[in-house]
Amino acid sequence: MADIFDVIADGTRRDILQFLLARDTLGDRGTSVSQIVAELGASQPTVSKHLKVLREAGLVSVREEGQHRYYSLLPAPLDAVDDWLVPFLIDDEVEEEATPDVAPSLPDSAAHAADLVGRAAASAKHAIENAFKPFDRLRDRPGR
Repeated sequence: MADIFDVIADGTRRDILQFLLARDTLGDRGTSVSQIVAELGASQPTVSKHLKVLREAGLVSVREEGQHRYYSLLPAPLDAVDDWLVPFLIDDEVEEEATPDVAPSLPDSAAHAADLVGRAAASAKHAIENAFKPFDRLRDRPGR
């Protein structure tokens, strides 16, 4: 299985995940490939390729009805991203002031929003780091 960061590093895959999240929030029982194609404006083969990667990473499930396939979001693999990201988001001052025995609690809607923001931040950070890697390699070449 591909590293979860490699899977979500692709902008099209992140767009698919966000679209599926929005559709799942509406209570849909799945989203067809044609709906995803229409939303993203990408070709059907491109969307299918990305859905395969997301399926293999366990980020989406597929339900087949005849020749149609309906995809739904499975966010559990993104917990690894949260686990990696959280230490970077903790402010040292806040950590020192917090009582170790009492964890702050948020209403479910706020916790869900915080979860989405954290995931989006992790995706953006990873994408930005990958965007600059070619320049880092050029800078680090001998003779420069």
